Amino acid sequence: MSRERLSLYDTTLRDGQQTQGVQFSTAEKQQIAEMLDALGVDYIEGGWPGANPTDSEFFSAAPKTKAILTAFGMTKRSGRSAENDDVLAAVMNAGTSAVCLVGKTHDFHVTAALGIDLAENTANIAQSIAHIVAQGREALFDAEHFFDGYKANPDYALETVKAAYDAGARWVVLCDTNGGALPSEIYEITRAVIDAGIPGDRLGIHTHNDTENAVANSLAAIDAGARQVQGTLNGLGERCGNANLTALIPTLLLKPSYADRFETGVSPEALVELTRTSRMLDEILNRVPLKQAAYVGASAFAHKAGLHASAILKDPTTYEHIDPASVGNRRIIPMSNQAGLSNLRKRLTDAGLEVAADNPALPRILEQIKEREGQGYSYDTAQASFELVARDALGMLPQFFEVKRYKVTVERRKNKYNKMVSLSEAVVVVKIGGSKMLSVSESLDESGNDRGPVNALSTALAKDLGPYQNYIEDMRLVDFKVRITDGGTEAVTRVIIDSEDSKGQRWSTVGVSPNIVDASFEALLDAINWKLIRDGAKG
Repeated sequence: MSRERLSLYDTTLRDGQQTQGVQFSTAEKQQIAEMLDALGVDYIEGGWPGANPTDSEFFSAAPKTKAILTAFGMTKRSGRSAENDDVLAAVMNAGTSAVCLVGKTHDFHVTAALGIDLAENTANIAQSIAHIVAQGREALFDAEHFFDGYKANPDYALETVKAAYDAGARWVVLCDTNGGALPSEIYEITRAVIDAGIPGDRLGIHTHNDTENAVANSLAAIDAGARQVQGTLNGLGERCGNANLTALIPTLLLKPSYADRFETGVSPEALVELTRTSRMLDEILNRVPLKQAAYVGASAFAHKAGLHASAILKDPTTYEHIDPASVGNRRIIPMSNQAGLSNLRKRLTDAGLEVAADNPALPRILEQIKEREGQGYSYDTAQASFELVARDALGMLPQFFEVKRYKVTVERRKNKYNKMVSLSEAVVVVKIGGSKMLSVSESLDESGNDRGPVNALSTALAKDLGPYQNYIEDMRLVDFKVRITDGGTEAVTRVIIDSEDSKGQRWSTVGVSPNIVDASFEALLDAINWKLIRDGAKG
């Protein structure tokens, strides 16, 4: 049976940039556009030419894409023709083959926000779309506040979208701009638009996530007949964000109720890159990826309870709705005080440690993990530290070096500009074989700014490890998290450190102490020891 084509329209570079705290550079927009193109979306909305220098620069040096690059703008203003509206002209001058214009479809917004009568607004929509079509461009119309408008005045809301359709719009996109509609409303209103004469293969859906229903609302519109869906990577967007394409795309490709009916431009091979693409965007934004994100989150396929892990070992489908590998993710069996022997053996196997079920060390490891978590440790996320604890109990932990002492000082002093600055300095003494090595490091970056005592300690520890130095040269600290937690008898500091290397390995380690420096140093030591083991160093 032939499947219908669904069009995927990405607006990360435009609507996603409305996210609080997000401001893409031109180079970042180019990089994201290339990522989206590799994923296989049909349209990439690059921004609003003329609205800001970054968007204008992006279109002047836009990457070549298989996807249709689209410029965004608004319908012409009252009192001037489409040909003589300079704001619309800036959008047209971007030279894209497709142009998306937003226009009012809610009567309240027309009279209150624009201050014009309803007929004039309808005429502005029709004339603007006709102008795009006359220039040989593909026209899309974003029907702003459409669902609210339909509920307030269905006749007028339908009049506006029919005007765009009759003027030649390739896509009429129904927008839940305020994000307040629910799936049942989306379905019913989308069906009403189709019944009014706009075919589903000319209809799109654009939803916001203010009720956590953006993905569900998008699927409801597809079920009703819409054949284009708009969204953003990682659900970026104003307020609570837009429909999340990293959840929508795998749902459309992997769930039979959609996969059997529809096809998209995303291939199974491209889908495997979805998790990496999601995390690359977070890296560009300098944000920590959301662990609980559907499909692509680090915890999306994490099985903590012992009962779950036991079943997973027998058949992964018992607690997994898809194969994690299909979206480039992986299964995790974390260790915690809820874990059982099934979790433990699975995690050891993942670490390359085959341990017999009757090994007497297993119960000891489990008890030790639970005891240490009672002291404030967390092995849910610090998988590398868990592996070191297990190796130690199994007699499989090599000793590469011994730390004899370390010291960190923080000094406030005036620089040559008579400005008070901080300077952190660390001293670490390690013993390797029969030799002691002393390393000293300051925490200043290339610009002369202090990066703190933990950075100084990390740099000093990794400065000279003698025969092991070549193993750690490509290692770097990429995230540092501190939490004050109740360790059972008194508050303690828990530090989680994420490290990575040039091979793409990324690992997490934990340290706990009433002293943040000691906790940090413990996590740093674990990070280096895990790296040496994984890279085959001899102890």
